[in-house]
Amino acid sequence: MGKTKKYCYGLCFLISIAINILFTINLYLGGGQEISGRPLTWSEKAAAEAEGVAAISCSGHGRAYVDGIVSDGKPVCECYDCYGGTDCSELSPGCAADADSGDPIFLEPFWMQHATESAVVISGWHRMSYRYADYTTMSTQLETYIRKLHSVVGNAVTEGRYLVFGIGSTQLLNAAVYALSSENSSSPSNVLASVPFYPMYKAQTAFFNSESFQFEGDTNSWQLNNSTNNMDVIEFVTSPNNPDGELKKPVLGGKTIYDHAYFWPHFTPIPGPSDHDVMIFTLSKLTGHAGTRFGWAIIKDKDIYEKVLNYISFADLGISKDTQLRVLKLLKVAIEGDGKPLFRFSYKKMSDRWDRLTSVMSKSTRFSIQQRHPLHCNFFNETRLPSPAYAWVKCEREEEYDCGAVLEAGKIIGRTGSSFSAEDRYTRLSLIKSQDDFELLLQRLTVLVSLENGSIKTM
Repeated sequence: MGKTKKYCYGLCFLISIAINILFTINLYLGGGQEISGRPLTWSEKAAAEAEGVAAISCSGHGRAYVDGIVSDGKPVCECYDCYGGTDCSELSPGCAADADSGDPIFLEPFWMQHATESAVVISGWHRMSYRYADYTTMSTQLETYIRKLHSVVGNAVTEGRYLVFGIGSTQLLNAAVYALSSENSSSPSNVLASVPFYPMYKAQTAFFNSESFQFEGDTNSWQLNNSTNNMDVIEFVTSPNNPDGELKKPVLGGKTIYDHAYFWPHFTPIPGPSDHDVMIFTLSKLTGHAGTRFGWAIIKDKDIYEKVLNYISFADLGISKDTQLRVLKLLKVAIEGDGKPLFRFSYKKMSDRWDRLTSVMSKSTRFSIQQRHPLHCNFFNETRLPSPAYAWVKCEREEEYDCGAVLEAGKIIGRTGSSFSAEDRYTRLSLIKSQDDFELLLQRLTVLVSLENGSIKTM
């Protein structure tokens, strides 16, 4: 009888331990989580799926995604350039450093550090309507946070201004041209920009082939050959400029579109708030989320605002509600601590890259990069050098008029000067891709510079 009791006690004790273990697992890994006293239900599986994919090891040289490539029913690693293998651990030794793309992956580590605050779980029935409850297509809460962001950073006046959302800044650039162009189709507006300029200005204007506007090229050439007093001109003012990072000012006296994609403290000192008729910003160069495809325009004039809004409405019936939710979540993180955590992280990344790049290029007489000039930054309250997104490289040897070809022979892929309507003696190199990309670029540049005292044929 005593043995039977001991057996029962022992069995009960083991069952008790098992129940407690299961309760603890449930509490910390599943059903124990509650909202307003009720356990989580539908979001648990989605969260577990996202966490599971994020935990897949890709050796730090790639990522797995919920919507990514699947093998045998499971997500697999998508490797960064020059890496391969099932876990992205295999480096291709002869791989060229691809510095062509403006993919802002350099900010990925920041968002991995802020995974909890920046994560978004969306229900299957989230915002199924075309519009919000107020019959608009733009989130009023997101608009509020964009205004807060500019107030914190101090890079744009938003008080008394209108906001329009677009699919990245790309859509808004042409929407602004449309809104500012002449309504008299017999005399189209002339669209111009200062060389070197972002290729999309010319490409988009030509592609849409409107009777209301036409691309006429470089502002300085136009000014030499035309009297602008009675001419209808629309000038793109890219500040900081893509590709060379200069803080540009208008050359002509016409209507202006300020492209402020890079007007953030990690790329340039912020001397004060921009206050122009049409200013365009993009999420991609602020937070690094280029794939989210979100931008916004800040507009003074109500008529221009309504034309831009109509353009977006006719083109897309507004911006994805899922996108707006994700942007809202990201901007809430961006303005935490008055923006200091994000911009300190991003500025350190960019300034460190520029320090290392400058150290290598200072040893060269064959290649040069743009001059950077210190400027007081109101956001950081100190004088700093700019740390542009791109290096604007010039081949100094007279015979090397195709700098892109010279760099390509050294296993470096850049974007040629002619892409920006400049000479091919220049090439743009991206400094905002992943750390792997930057390290390989620096390695290839170091080799090129070290070969300068030898023959060109040694490349």
